[in-house]
Amino acid sequence: QVQLMESGGGSVQTGGSLRLSCVVSGYTYAKHCMAWFRHPAGKEREGIAEIDSDGAINYADSVKGRFTISKANGGNTLYLQMNNLKPEDTAMYYCASDHKYCEGFADFRYWGQGTQVTVSS
Repeated sequence: QVQLMESGGGSVQTGGSLRLSCVVSGYTYAKHCMAWFRHPAGKEREGIAEIDSDGAINYADSVKGRFTISKANGGNTLYLQMNNLKPEDTAMYYCASDHKYCEGFADFRYWGQGTQVTVSS
């Protein structure tokens, strides 16, 4: 059974930084895509960063240059380094994965429970 567990959320002021982590268990596919999504209250969910098993990375324009996605432990741990945070980054952040190459934040089978990020002005 595939399980994803996020951690690292919290409250910071504008301009601050946070690093989110996502530990994946029960997942052994060599070909995979791992991604971060966020869901602000009252708005639609947004894919913000994804990385596949070949190392190809894609960012949403809203976070490009401020956020960095990376992975470790053969893909069992996913990170999101978030710098220069803004109030509009406030959201519940989720990690997602699937055994496929990344396709522009489409169709992920496995999801974590989310971790809240709040940025105050």
